[in-house]
Amino acid sequence: MAIKNKIRIIFDSEVSLRLDKHLANLRLQELVSRSFIESLISEDRILVNKIPVKKSFLLSKGDEIELSLPDPPDFHMKAEDIPLDVVYEDDDLAVINKVAGMIVHPGHGNPDGTLVNAILHRFAGNLSSGRDPNRPGIVHRLDRGTSGLIIIAKTDQAQVKLNHMFARREIEKTYLAISSGIPDPAEDTIRTQISRSLSNPRQMCVTDTGKLAVSHYKIIKYYHFFALVKVKLETGRMHQIRVHFAHRHHPILGDLLYNTRRQVHANLPQNMKRKATELLTTHLQRQALHAWRLRFTHPISGKELSLEAPLPDDMIYTLNWLEKYFDIDTDGHPYNMILEENKQW
Repeated sequence: MAIKNKIRIIFDSEVSLRLDKHLANLRLQELVSRSFIESLISEDRILVNKIPVKKSFLLSKGDEIELSLPDPPDFHMKAEDIPLDVVYEDDDLAVINKVAGMIVHPGHGNPDGTLVNAILHRFAGNLSSGRDPNRPGIVHRLDRGTSGLIIIAKTDQAQVKLNHMFARREIEKTYLAISSGIPDPAEDTIRTQISRSLSNPRQMCVTDTGKLAVSHYKIIKYYHFFALVKVKLETGRMHQIRVHFAHRHHPILGDLLYNTRRQVHANLPQNMKRKATELLTTHLQRQALHAWRLRFTHPISGKELSLEAPLPDDMIYTLNWLEKYFDIDTDGHPYNMILEENKQW
């Protein structure tokens, strides 16, 4: 678990592995390269069971790895002319339709090319100072591989009020997702506690002692082996939808962190495995998860806002692929169902 600049990892494999190789395999954002890992080890910033070790140290199941990271660099926040899809804008806030693959704010290994760099250019000096100097205007976040709507605060007053609204769960967030496997029942609430995985700090997991996470879902359309699902978040934990659906054994299609290609193949007939590989390597190279709709009261004007972002091309392609190979219900096209069915849900 990460605490400020410390990360704690429990090695849980039955097979021994070199320390440096295991850390590289985790692909943590903070560990930007193998050479950086080696420098941390040489500086005794990486301990195993509280003891400095060499990079070739062989880990055994149960070993505790503790990383003490140096302070993050000064990112020298710069404006970058990166195209943005601005869905809504006024003097106090903006709502952006974020593309999949864009990181929200700079961090270790990602000093530029982020949404923050883009909004610094798009809105010039018209951004709130934010809670962190490296995150001006940022009120909430979306995972790198998740597309869709994200709110940007342009004034400090709007930032403070939006923060309170998120904390009080006054902003309705609805996502569209494609699941591997069909959730049962068709409509349900998933209520668990979530915390960071001790074996892989890139992952979150369901635990007995984490923070409360509540997701409401409803299947929009069934396919053989898959489903198009609408998900409304009551809370906003890191990776919440991805963890909840993996916990229910119906992980999000394309989510390589919680749903490997081998898992996808395991549920498919032999003649479809190759087609699924082509889909996931060529057309859907991220989790099929889209922040589709935001509904909230404007924090300054009091105006009621209901904003939607159309599905991106890769998810449209995937739905067409499902229609071609796995269709069950021919009564309606999924896009029409999204627009027409249960609009108030």
